[in-house]
Amino acid sequence: MGMEMPLFDLQQKESMAGTAPLAARIRPQTFADFVGQEHLLGKDRVFRKCIEADQLPSMILWGPPGSGKTSLAYVIASGTKSHFSPLTAVSAGVADLRRITSEAKQRLKLSGQRTILFVDEIHRFNKGQQDAILPFVENGTVILIGATTENPSFEIVSPLLSRCRVFQLNLLTNEQIRLIVERAIRDGEKGLGELKVTLEDEALNHLVSMSNGDARIALNALEMAAFATLPDSDGQRRIGLTSIEEALQHRALLYDKSGDQHYELISALHKSLRGSDPDAALYWLGRMVESGEDPLYIARRLVRFACEDVGMADPQALVLTVAVQQAVHFIGMPEGNLALAEAVVFLASAPKSNSLYRAYSLVQQDIEHGRNEPVPLWLRNPATFLMREMGYGQGYKYAHDYPGHFVEQQNLPASLQGKHYYTPGDQGYEVEVDARLKAWWGKKKAGTE
Repeated sequence: MGMEMPLFDLQQKESMAGTAPLAARIRPQTFADFVGQEHLLGKDRVFRKCIEADQLPSMILWGPPGSGKTSLAYVIASGTKSHFSPLTAVSAGVADLRRITSEAKQRLKLSGQRTILFVDEIHRFNKGQQDAILPFVENGTVILIGATTENPSFEIVSPLLSRCRVFQLNLLTNEQIRLIVERAIRDGEKGLGELKVTLEDEALNHLVSMSNGDARIALNALEMAAFATLPDSDGQRRIGLTSIEEALQHRALLYDKSGDQHYELISALHKSLRGSDPDAALYWLGRMVESGEDPLYIARRLVRFACEDVGMADPQALVLTVAVQQAVHFIGMPEGNLALAEAVVFLASAPKSNSLYRAYSLVQQDIEHGRNEPVPLWLRNPATFLMREMGYGQGYKYAHDYPGHFVEQQNLPASLQGKHYYTPGDQGYEVEVDARLKAWWGKKKAGTE
């Protein structure tokens, strides 16, 4: 059986050699050192009690980048008697899994010691790799701890997910990021204490704000700024706002165009539009645009919203959103951002109606579950002599021949006679539509019976 260097011996060796980044060097090893995630690690929480009792289930740690998933795995490793075998799904393969599970079997047989298999970024394992872990999780050969930024419901295969508990980690608050940064500055053994770093208040506030809840980004920027700042005559490295701005370059926007943030932000935009809140809608639009979302994807969603949630209350919504799609396609980005903003404000401010959505849903139900009735003869076009002989078009009433260009006539198949799909709403243009339908059809087509 191959020999592995214990995780914390390796971590300590890297820290002493100065090869690990600051974020790795100051990883917490006990609950006392851990910052954040009190909903899991509070003294009275079941999760913490299980770890302290060395009764650990297989689990998936799900949370945003820099929230402490890997650090929590280290804390778990230090708080149990299990052997700890870490992997990163970016570079590991089935051969690595086979080696670790084989060693875990021997370890369990010879000494009774359990093995924790930690897989960082487990969502990057394909189905075959995840399936390779499954039997060893099921029979207890290994205790799996998987870390992921992606929704496990979509990224972890169902058989493996059903054998794991999912624990969600929250985005770190500004106060928690500030505490982590201040600890790193004071830590003389693994942090920046020996460099005698002093971080100006304005620089600290900017670092905390711009890290966007990601401790790793904050610490990496802090370390870069510290080494780029020359010490004063008294040996102090005074880091100002300019140094932090240069180290950060730009705000770390939490976004993945194919992950949860993609769907969460478009959902927030859609619901803000439906809620007639232009300020919130502009904010969520900006979050997507500035994070690099495909502007044509946003435009497509706005066209859909114009039909689904504004609809006949203001038919100009569809005209405008299609024009915006053309504008974005024509001028590109970033110039197209104002076209998107115009559409968002228009849609948020427009009267709302989902009458078209409801009407078409009813049509779909009848088509799916009902008979596909033939077109009534009087509605068929008598294009040939034979068709006329068969009665095509007979009895059809030509609307333009009647006063007001309207005449009441049955236009649905006999089995659907009297069926009512479209009910106008009471907002915007549909008020006029409702009045017009009432004038023509009376209560048969009215908005209210």
